[in-house]
Amino acid sequence: MSVQSWTFVLVAASFTLYIGIAIWSRATSTKDFYIAGAGVSPLANGMATAADWMSAASFISMAGLISFMGYDGAVYLMGWTGGYVLLALLLAPYLRKFGAFTVPDFVGDRYYSQTARIVAVVCAIFISFTYVAGQMRGVGVVFSRFLEVDVETGVYIGMAIVFFYAVLGGMKGITYTQVAQYCVLIFAYLVPAIFLSLLITGNPVPQLGFGDVDQASGISLLERLNGLHQELGFSEYTSGTKSRLDVFFITAALMVGTAGLPHVIIRFYTVPRVRDARLSVGWALVFIALLYTTAPAVAVFARTNLINSVSEVPYAQVPEWFTTWEGTGLLSFEDLNGDGRIQFVGPDASTANELTVDPDIIVLANPEIAGLPNWVIGLVAAGGLAAALSTAAGLLLVVSSAVSHDLLKRSIMPEITERGELVAARISAGAAVLVAGYLGINPPGFVAQVVAFAFGLAAASFFPVIILGIFSKRTTREGAILGMVSGITLTAAYIAYFTLIHPELNNADNWWFGISPQGIGTVGMLLNFAITLTVSQFTPEPPPEVQQLVEMIRVPKGAGAVHEISA
Repeated sequence: MSVQSWTFVLVAASFTLYIGIAIWSRATSTKDFYIAGAGVSPLANGMATAADWMSAASFISMAGLISFMGYDGAVYLMGWTGGYVLLALLLAPYLRKFGAFTVPDFVGDRYYSQTARIVAVVCAIFISFTYVAGQMRGVGVVFSRFLEVDVETGVYIGMAIVFFYAVLGGMKGITYTQVAQYCVLIFAYLVPAIFLSLLITGNPVPQLGFGDVDQASGISLLERLNGLHQELGFSEYTSGTKSRLDVFFITAALMVGTAGLPHVIIRFYTVPRVRDARLSVGWALVFIALLYTTAPAVAVFARTNLINSVSEVPYAQVPEWFTTWEGTGLLSFEDLNGDGRIQFVGPDASTANELTVDPDIIVLANPEIAGLPNWVIGLVAAGGLAAALSTAAGLLLVVSSAVSHDLLKRSIMPEITERGELVAARISAGAAVLVAGYLGINPPGFVAQVVAFAFGLAAASFFPVIILGIFSKRTTREGAILGMVSGITLTAAYIAYFTLIHPELNNADNWWFGISPQGIGTVGMLLNFAITLTVSQFTPEPPPEVQQLVEMIRVPKGAGAVHEISA
């Protein structure tokens, strides 16, 4: 069968599975809709969390970033995985013990303020829509190539699928759909990686293969790639160009952003017990590691294959995959020197790059570049869609619950019935799908870049108030409100200035102290901490019942009874 036929079969089979699960596990109450009835096992929740968090940025874009950035791309690996350590140690068990439905729920009750709740709702919606723009963009990229439709049509198809199982099933439907989506996406990621590792190095383990010997040249694969880079006028693949300060700030923003993402945090309300929340994080780390330890290998294989397959090749003789991707507009060739050959840069690095490749296509195009079987290429398409749709559904649920539960039930219409709240949740989820579709058609950047912005916004807004809400009885509502507003405002303004208002200035010479928009979330977080702590010292301390609530969250049940043993 052709690539398109295999894609139709595998994508249709996976979509049928997702929709079937959504119908089987449809929500019948608000508890089902928001937190899946708090009855999900740690293993299933860990798998669903991994799928929820490993978005299109992880599956489609991260290896592409590493492939083009080389060593500098390691910040995404370190930041996104390191954040889960923070989740396991500092957040998951305490938030589960609190027992709320949403992050704004926690903020509103802990900081005894409807204003704090509404600020948290606005932050959650803003972060979620920024993040979901990257997911819908990923859906459009996959469909534009493998179903041979334009990106906009691809986004519309994705909207329809997400609308069905997010609106019908709520968190219960999304959770079990995400378990299936994780199985699809990890299989789709590992199979071509193993194929490529065997093909290039003879080693079936990709994590070891990219440090092995390249069979074609007889030298280390990374050394071979460094040599190819130098021949083409690029810096070595294994050397970094980013400043240490920017690397630190990006990594920190991604780490604390992971620990502050509302669609990830809400997953720990779906398990029965506090202990299960910690176990869920452990399982999620195992499932995430399978993909994240493979991504650097996929990046090296892809970069090597891309250079070998098209460098100095006459344009009239390019392989079929090249013209197919060229038709999507995500790959283009401009013959600047008129010699008819594809050159990355000239021999003396004086000629501009003639080949433009969107980083978002590297993982998707990699099997075609390597000449892998058609069914593997179709499988990768199904995996990319699973990654994008699983995270999009989780994010849309955050928006839905923020509107129906935190804004309506807890703020504007406290008398609303459970049935009315469930209807409002589904309506707001539907509206969120429409906004997400628009952002997917008009994204502010490529997938991983947009997702990195969302992590920075989460770091600057939620992380400080959640940490202080758990570990500091003295933190007040005034401090929390001003901290969230200042942190997210600074971060959003900085990102917007350099990526939307003045993209021509988006370089290290114009950034504050050399800190990129992807790393500014760390500055926003530090500002949030500073303002929250300072204002809390000059405002009345929280009421006694709130301070007791903090003790209840933080201290294990039965602790505090000290028994002296006489000698």
